Amino acid sequence: MVVSLLLCLLLFTLVTTGLAWPLVAELKLDAAEKLVTAVAGSLVGTFLIGWVIYTAALPPAVVGIVPVLAAIGLLAKRRSWIALSRDPEVSALCIGQTILTAWCIGWLITVRSYSGGGWSGDWFEHWERTRFFLERWPLDRQFLGSLLPARPPLANVVTAVFLGLTRHDFAHYQFVTTVLGSLAFLPAALFVRRFSPRDEPGSGRTGVRAITVMAALLMLNPAFVQNATFAWTKLPTVFFTLAGLYFFLHAVRSERPLAGAVLTAVMLAAGTLTHYSTGPYVVLLVAGWLAVSWQRRREREWWRATLAAAAVGAAILATWFGWAIQHYGASGTLLANSSITAADTTAGGQVARIALNVRDTIVPHFLRPMDRSLIAQASRVGATRDWLFQLYQTNLLFAFGSVGWLVILVAGGRQCRDASARVRLGWCGFIGGGVLLGIGVHGARDTWGLTHICLQPLIVLGLGFLASRWSGLSRPWRFTLAAGAALDLVLGIALHFGVQAFVLEPAPGPQEFRAWAAERTMAMVTNLGGKLHYQLTFISDALPVPRLVIGAILLALLLVALARTRRREPAVSDVVAATPAAKR
Repeated sequence: MVVSLLLCLLLFTLVTTGLAWPLVAELKLDAAEKLVTAVAGSLVGTFLIGWVIYTAALPPAVVGIVPVLAAIGLLAKRRSWIALSRDPEVSALCIGQTILTAWCIGWLITVRSYSGGGWSGDWFEHWERTRFFLERWPLDRQFLGSLLPARPPLANVVTAVFLGLTRHDFAHYQFVTTVLGSLAFLPAALFVRRFSPRDEPGSGRTGVRAITVMAALLMLNPAFVQNATFAWTKLPTVFFTLAGLYFFLHAVRSERPLAGAVLTAVMLAAGTLTHYSTGPYVVLLVAGWLAVSWQRRREREWWRATLAAAAVGAAILATWFGWAIQHYGASGTLLANSSITAADTTAGGQVARIALNVRDTIVPHFLRPMDRSLIAQASRVGATRDWLFQLYQTNLLFAFGSVGWLVILVAGGRQCRDASARVRLGWCGFIGGGVLLGIGVHGARDTWGLTHICLQPLIVLGLGFLASRWSGLSRPWRFTLAAGAALDLVLGIALHFGVQAFVLEPAPGPQEFRAWAAERTMAMVTNLGGKLHYQLTFISDALPVPRLVIGAILLALLLVALARTRRREPAVSDVVAATPAAKR
């Protein structure tokens, strides 16, 4: 199993860096931007190849072409790849990604059964959706009561490709989804550079240290680690959404916006095919593009960029929506998502639902009366974990961390005072619009809050801003933030995974299961019952590593990450020296 997982990781690294590299190497982007674009483009390419294999009913062995094409791509452009690897910011990105991914995998190995608040079933649904493409299940197969179009397929198809290259079991499925989710770090790190004061004229510094701080913040953020280790598609959506936002800003500031606009369209289309929660950000960025650059509509370059982006985005979306409409019909495709089926059809009901959901997403649950039957249980440890889990996952403030939200507000207020009115308006519109639309598109009333559904891109973006401000924080604020992160590690991560680790023996009898279930929530019982009923082997079952060993490895990773945040920031002259003369 260890060898197979390492092979899976090697193939994942090869494919996500090499498949799109021949195209990305020719783009006029800096080194860090090329790395993130290569990963995003390779994931889209992997989906397209996997989609063709499925829809054309090609033999499963054809999936072997994916790593072959990736290897050819790297070899064909090996000089540009070698030059890229010498860039200090690329090195920081790769090292930060490696540490963060290893951290998430380490916690994943402790999970004996999923639990946390009301989270149940989604992990199994996505496992079955992945098997749908691997094993070519019939089109009328239902997934927790819904047909295939209820959720878009990109992450499931990509995961199916890597399982097709290695093993078709649940342990490998968990492994791939966690590695895929951890990639949300990469576009967030690009924003760390953009937000960093080193971008100011004469600062003379690179963004290496801020990137390492970003990796550490994500490692200590309960919302991120909990999502990375739960087998669903939220964080891959964050990856594409933030990448789309980054290249949107690249396009609106460029005299030649064609490349940036097309990359934005690719990222947003891929995000939409990963999870429909990308939709609000698509609306905001399309509106932003028209508002910011409409005065350039008489320029030929603007029309080229706009039409090309629309065409590319539509082509990527058509791969899924065209096929789904053909097989399930327009209503069966476009109206199948739970946000639509659960919506209140009256105007007054819609307004009241959105207003109450906004309130409950911002105001922490411990400050208002509410029904807590969702997390009611006899186990005090389990009840405490769920109380904290709901706070970190559903509340807009605490999703940034117990102290992180406060530091972001303080630093953001200072940044707003220094920024131009246009910049303030743009960011306030995007963040405010993202919150309102992200909550508004959820069709049902949720008294706990809805941060974990559509607002995760804003959470990771906010942590990126926090990382960029780290060097400028006063010592008291740094100490406060560090103390809050330590508290989050204990209460939001260690306690959460402790509950998921100490469940039952691998093969409990009916009496032991009933006794355990009597003291737990329905979600916990459903998850463990599903695992036992379908005889699924989690990665923790396949790799029975002693908990002390896992703890030691996690501690070592954390110490390495923290030590890297204290290293000297390389000067711009170091970056220039590492750049080949032909590229200067």
